[in-house]
Amino acid sequence: FGSSNPLSQTINQATQQTVMSMALVRTLRVARPALRYTAPRLFSTYYTKTHEWFKVEDGVGTLGITDYAQDQLGEVVYADLPSEGQSVQSGSTIVSLESVKAVGEVYAPVDGEVVGVNEALGDEPGLVNSAAQEGGWLCKIKVTGDLPSSLMDQAAYDKLLKESSE
Repeated sequence: FGSSNPLSQTINQATQQTVMSMALVRTLRVARPALRYTAPRLFSTYYTKTHEWFKVEDGVGTLGITDYAQDQLGEVVYADLPSEGQSVQSGSTIVSLESVKAVGEVYAPVDGEVVGVNEALGDEPGLVNSAAQEGGWLCKIKVTGDLPSSLMDQAAYDKLLKESSE
């Protein structure tokens, strides 16, 4: 086949285009850094030294007590919840939980405004015990300002529990 043959010319052109395409793909693979998908964090859960949990999502945090705290408190028979619209300051008492053993105070982990309360606790205060970190939440707080550096992640809280049990 000579270069004047139309079939030969078509094959040569196709070969050249394929070689150029392969070179371009190699260039793109080298030039493009490896992409890694990182799922966005939709919420973050924090813990306090006084055994509250605080799940923050879009500037609003849901507050409750940890399983450890409910176990120490005993069977909760009444929850004195804050009022919606109430301003709270970090470290101030926001909720009182009465149990058959004692009265426990729950402290606001942040500065903010109460934007919701768990009305179900009026009829079923025992939700604090049976579902401490789910249906037994206490109130929702719209955070005003920065989160305190004293809030802990799960690993730090687990370490606190381990150290306190030794």
